Parts: sequence; structure tokens; C-alpha cells
Amino acid sequence: MLGDVKIIAHRGASGLAPEHTMAAYQLAKEQGADYLELDIHMTKDGKLVAIHDADVNRTTNGRGKVNTFTLSQLKMLDAGSWFNQKYPEKAMPHYRGQTIPALEEILKEFGSSVNYYIELKRTQPYYKAADQLLKILRKHHLIGQKIPRGKVIVESFHAGILKYLNQQSPGLMLIQLSDNPANINFKEVSAYADGVGPNFSKISRAFVNAAHQHRLQVHCWTVNHETDMIKLMNWKIDGFFTDYVNRARKLMDGS
Repeated sequence: MLGDVKIIAHRGASGLAPEHTMAAYQLAKEQGADYLELDIHMTKDGKLVAIHDADVNRTTNGRGKVNTFTLSQLKMLDAGSWFNQKYPEKAMPHYRGQTIPALEEILKEFGSSVNYYIELKRTQPYYKAADQLLKILRKHHLIGQKIPRGKVIVESFHAGILKYLNQQSPGLMLIQLSDNPANINFKEVSAYADGVGPNFSKISRAFVNAAHQHRLQVHCWTVNHETDMIKLMNWKIDGFFTDYVNRARKLMDGS
């Protein structure tokens, strides 16, 4: 109906399930997301886990920085009950007791049946986390010469880490995130990335056209209202992040 625009499940189907839990990822897959988005932090014992914040305070029953916990300690926290309490109209019994998933746990569960959109968060020991990420993706046969390009996309606000990833894995698809799209230098970004990820509320049709002229894709965040989705699709964006995959899929399918 409105072109081949990728639907990226923001933290999973986070509008209807507790973000960055297996329940949210499973629901996003069922609703027809093109990509599952994972925000990645590193634990005290060097494991990569999916959680947005640098601490566990908002989305679990624990308190403290993610990097002060081992993976086994994080697994003891309840990462789902907060959602039922905050959104009783969306509550589900199986959300209670959801845990913070390790990256490997997610990849083992979904394998190559989905596409992955991974952000290395700003608080990382960046290069250590990047090396670990590449190692895990290769182990699970999600990047490499025989793997379709774009099976995994890595995003970051940090240009340095994207440049490092481009050197270490030249075939990896990379997106430069930005909260201030007016400051993006398309020529510079095109030297190391495949696209830009702007805050959708701060761009125009002219921004999209300029990015495309530099052969950069445009993946906007975070788009939850149908009127905004339609506007951006008409601007010919290439993808958008949304908490409501079901709404986006309904528009895309014209139903």
C-alpha cells in the first residue's frame, strides 16, 4: 500500500508487553515485525543483555547499575510485573516474572527466523562490547559472507563505535542515530554507515530526500500514531521504530 517500509519493534512489542522481555519479542514476531530491536548493555561478568536503561530501577524490582550485576544476579529480578502495575488494562499473567534476557538467549530462541536491530548503549565499555557482539553474531551465523546483508543492523549514537564496527565487519549494516538531525553531515555518515536514525518529530520531507541523495536509508524513531506513520511513509522513509507493531502492520497491509 505505502511501499516497503521496515517495521522495527521498539524494545519488542513494548506498547503491549514489558519492554525487552521474551514476551515482548515473541509478541512482536507474532504481530509481523520486520526487525526486533535490542538495546544492549554488558554485565559485571562480561555478558551482553537486553535492557534499555543503564540501571535496572525502572523495569525490574531491583535497584542498581546493570554493570554491577552478574548475569545470574540479573536473572533473579522480575522484569515484567512493573508493566502489569503501570498498565492494568494491558496486564497479562505471564508478564509477571519475565526476566532480563541475555543476547544469546534471544538468539537461541529466535535464531534466523527474525531480523535483529541492535543498539550498543552509550554507557558501554564500547569496544569490548562491540567485539563481544560480533563474536556472538558470528557464532549464531547471523553475520558473514553467506548471510544476507541486513539480517542484523547495528545502531548507535556513537560514531566512533560505528566506524570501529565497519572496520571489524565491513559487511555489517550500520545506522547512525541522532536526536538532533539538523546536525547530521550526510557525506561524513555515508563513509561509514548505511543510514541515519533520527527522532521522527525533528525531520522533514527535505531531510529524507537529502539522506537518500547520499544513498543513506532513513529509519525514524519512535512512531506510535497512525497519522505520523502515514506521513512518514508518504515521505518515503525506509523504516521506523514503533511500540505498536500491530498498528504499523495493519497500515502496511492495507487492512
